[in-house]
Amino acid sequence: MPTDQIRLLVVEDVPQVAQYIRELVSASPRVKLLEVLRDGRTVPDQVVQQRPDVVLIDALLQGRVGGPELAGQLRQAGLPPAIVLITVPQRPLAVAPERGIDAVLSMPFTGYELINLLQTTFQAQQSRDASAGSLLLGVFAPKGGVGKTTIAFNLAVALQQHVGARTVLVDGSLQFGDLRALLKVPADAPSILDLPTDRIQEADLADVLWRDPSGIDILLAPPRIEMADMVTPRDVEKILSLLRRVYRATVVDLPTNLSDLTLAFLDATDVILQVVTYDSTTIRNTASVAETFRAIGYPATKVQYVLNRADSPGGLDPSLVAATIGHAPEHAIVSDGRLVVEANNQGVPFVLAAPDARISGDVRRMAEAILPLRRPIGAGTSAMTGER
Repeated sequence: MPTDQIRLLVVEDVPQVAQYIRELVSASPRVKLLEVLRDGRTVPDQVVQQRPDVVLIDALLQGRVGGPELAGQLRQAGLPPAIVLITVPQRPLAVAPERGIDAVLSMPFTGYELINLLQTTFQAQQSRDASAGSLLLGVFAPKGGVGKTTIAFNLAVALQQHVGARTVLVDGSLQFGDLRALLKVPADAPSILDLPTDRIQEADLADVLWRDPSGIDILLAPPRIEMADMVTPRDVEKILSLLRRVYRATVVDLPTNLSDLTLAFLDATDVILQVVTYDSTTIRNTASVAETFRAIGYPATKVQYVLNRADSPGGLDPSLVAATIGHAPEHAIVSDGRLVVEANNQGVPFVLAAPDARISGDVRRMAEAILPLRRPIGAGTSAMTGER
């Protein structure tokens, strides 16, 4: 069975047309028909419950709610599916996404026309969601010990608590689960492996995400090293695509290597926050990674640098970092060893434990500077409300 089927909900009150659509869809492995509904009044609740990718609506729908009216209600409610309206040549309709009409299909139509339109409409909607929906940040460093995980955790908390963006933190260090150790998460806590391997839905997240006391949701790495091999780059793509639909901001704490999995995370990110410190090895590795990113084809705007422990040059010329990356780092965070160690030992974010500390202010300013890089999600976008 294909794992990337389009989930289709049909709203059609003419039995002959409904049966025709059933036959066309059943002949295609690319589409899964969830249900055919006759009454437009039941559709919003069913969309929430069944999470279709596309809703196909008869524009000539009879009853108390007509087809175009229903499409407008779904779009106004901010429900995520793409919407296709069926009409007849005598009743032409114009595509109007703001009114819930993402595409129009005129009867009579063939199976090829139906399936092809469903696919192109769904793919276009996914692209719009990705570009306008949320911000995906990858926190990366080419060397351990530079404070990468601590920064990722505190940045995620600052984005949600200070900036007000619903945020999820992903432990991309799949082998060693750095966030599991930092936050003292129980060994039996769910991880990325508990998500289904075929089609991941929003409802699946509720039982898998760890709700940190700070308020952010966290997708944890597997509890054992060898389990990391069970996650594929395709899994990463599916998971991040779903998180974009649910959260305003997604922060991924990445490992220090450039494996296929790491590159899958990096490819999906809007911005790579690369952490650098006044350390000769880190600076050398930073230069090497910059060359690799250029070879891959990442634009310069995709990478921003975070100078951690910015007030502790350790005997190095402070201008060395700027000379290495070609410009001054976009963000700087001062050192506060005692606060950071105490907060980490307690598994709490220092931005909440000591909000007036200078280091906390630096992280909040970074969060404020980063978030406007993308447009906010519409007010109606769905979000999970389950607590853990």
